Amino acid sequence: MSVESRSPRALFVAYLFPPVGGVGVLRVTKFVKYLPEFGWNSSVLTVSNPSVPLFDESLLNDIPEDTLIRKARTLEPDYAHKVSTTPTAGSASRLSGWKSHVKTSAKWLAKAVLQPEAQILWYPAAVKAGVQLLHEVPHDVIVATGPPFTNLLVGAALSRKTGVPLILDYRDEWVINSEYLENRLTGNMARWLQKQMQSRADRAASAILATTPSSASAIHQLAERACSRAITTHIYNGFDPEDFSKANTSLAREDYGSGTDLFRISFAGTMWNLTSIEPFVKGVRRLCERSPHLAERLEIVLAGRRAAGQEEMIDLLNGLPVRTVRLGYLEHAEVTRLMMTSDSLLLLLSDLPHADRVISSKVFEYMAAKRPVFAVTPEGDQCDVLREHPGATICQPSDVDGIANALADRIEEHRVGAVPDGLTWDFSQFDRKTQAGQLARLMETVSSRQSHSERSIVQSSGVYRRADMELSQHDRSEVSK
Repeated sequence: MSVESRSPRALFVAYLFPPVGGVGVLRVTKFVKYLPEFGWNSSVLTVSNPSVPLFDESLLNDIPEDTLIRKARTLEPDYAHKVSTTPTAGSASRLSGWKSHVKTSAKWLAKAVLQPEAQILWYPAAVKAGVQLLHEVPHDVIVATGPPFTNLLVGAALSRKTGVPLILDYRDEWVINSEYLENRLTGNMARWLQKQMQSRADRAASAILATTPSSASAIHQLAERACSRAITTHIYNGFDPEDFSKANTSLAREDYGSGTDLFRISFAGTMWNLTSIEPFVKGVRRLCERSPHLAERLEIVLAGRRAAGQEEMIDLLNGLPVRTVRLGYLEHAEVTRLMMTSDSLLLLLSDLPHADRVISSKVFEYMAAKRPVFAVTPEGDQCDVLREHPGATICQPSDVDGIANALADRIEEHRVGAVPDGLTWDFSQFDRKTQAGQLARLMETVSSRQSHSERSIVQSSGVYRRADMELSQHDRSEVSK
């Protein structure tokens, strides 16, 4: 079949892909699901033996049957052996002092060598498999999504070796992720090396995507300093309406908690440095001090993975009149049902440097669940989105009294039956299908499949772009090298 008669095809470089679970999988999964409706076929380059904490087989249902998936093996150890932890007293007693020291030193050395993260051990096999696939099957664009940021390095290598134009999709900013991620390695050498890696990937790109306007601005500035010629824009994270239309909410609330008339506030997702529960716990403790009769009506359901230190924060609620339910990772369908059977949904974002550029991907699914949102978040892009939500309560992480007072108000409203239900407003811009269409238009621009005038329209919708606004033929050939 000739290039002219075939449908365009995109290659996604995604270490995190079903059956791997977790919120980081959803963006590329939904792109792959909906792109065929915009005339694009998808291939996926992923890992055959992922070293990850979570799996969710149910997400495979979203992948079209004709998706071409190529897998490459990583040399990483199992996830349990990758996570660096401080030995407990019990473990120290089982290991002699020198063995414990050797084990800790080996883990530190591995982190120092394996830059930007342990997934770099997937790089050689991934590049080999990707080049082979691109030679076997014509592709029009490569989309590399990170983290892990090794994906971006793989995508850059594939683009340089084959000439296929590259889009880098920053689900998180490299700088922010490296600063706050658990098991991170800090130090001037690590920062310098990762800066060089990011700059090299940016220079290989024809376009760069972020998930918020402010993030796109920050990434654009870094790319510009690296002499990248890429256009830069953003596509928000979002929600899939089908996930909510298919959700089984017929079962009782007892499945996740007490089943009583308590005011249930639920959190779904990963708790770590950037989404710490500490400010919310402080607010709950203040509520218990001031209004124990209201605290008795509060049920907190926490679902998902919790990084080191978060369980200890939750332990501070033990012995208080509130009811706390701790759940592990739930399949995505179960998370959706939990959202839709809750009275309010808890959103967390720590007040840390650069957090103003972050929007939790759960925001959009919370909106789609049409439940009130209780957000403990600093000012920034996330607040800007939440202010469009008619059922949002926004509290600053540092305002313990404000959190306690807002909780008291929401509990009292629930007690008297004044809780809003079936919240409606226009959040169609966050629909995953709409966003797949946005990506399709960007891919058409990058792969030169649109006319000159259409290409200008797409680029003018970007947040940041090169000053000349339009890519000349010479420029396109240069940025795809």
